[in-house]
Amino acid sequence: MNKSKIVRPEDSQPAHALWFDRKKYVTINFVVQRPKDVQVDIQPDKMILCCKNDTDDVIYNELHFYDKVQIHDSRERVYDRKINVLLRKMKPDIAWPRLQKDPAKPSWISVDFDNWRDWEHEEDEGKEEYDKYMDMIQEMASSNKGEAPDMGDLSDSD
Repeated sequence: MNKSKIVRPEDSQPAHALWFDRKKYVTINFVVQRPKDVQVDIQPDKMILCCKNDTDDVIYNELHFYDKVQIHDSRERVYDRKINVLLRKMKPDIAWPRLQKDPAKPSWISVDFDNWRDWEHEEDEGKEEYDKYMDMIQEMASSNKGEAPDMGDLSDSD
C-alpha cells in the first residue's frame, strides 16, 4: 500500500469542510461540486485531499488531526457534491473538541450541526426534554388551578 506523495499544487484552494464527532468515528464532508481526479491520503495524524471540481479549480486540504486515527479502518467515498471521509478514532469514546490539533480554526472548517450529537451523555438522552415537559405541565396546572389548559392557549397568534 505505497501511495505516491500528494504535493500541494501552486494554484489551489481549500474545499469547505463540515465535520462531526461520534464515539468511534469522526466524519468530514468536503463540499466539492462534481469532484474528479480525487486523491486522499489518510495517515495516523493527518490527511491530505487533492482533487478538481466541476470548473477545474484545484482543491487542496491538509488536516493535522486532533488525535490519532486508525488508517486501515478509515475510508473516503466520492459523491456528486461532496467527498465523505470517515476516520476511525484510535481512542474511541473520547470526544474531539475540535478537528485539528492546532486550536486556531481555519475559515474553511465548520461543525456540521445537522449531524452533531452530544454522545458523551447519551445515557441521559431525552431526560432534558422530559424535565422541560414536566416543568411545563406543572406551570400549566398551577396557572389554571388544576384545570386542563384551553386549546386556544396553544396558538402562536394573539
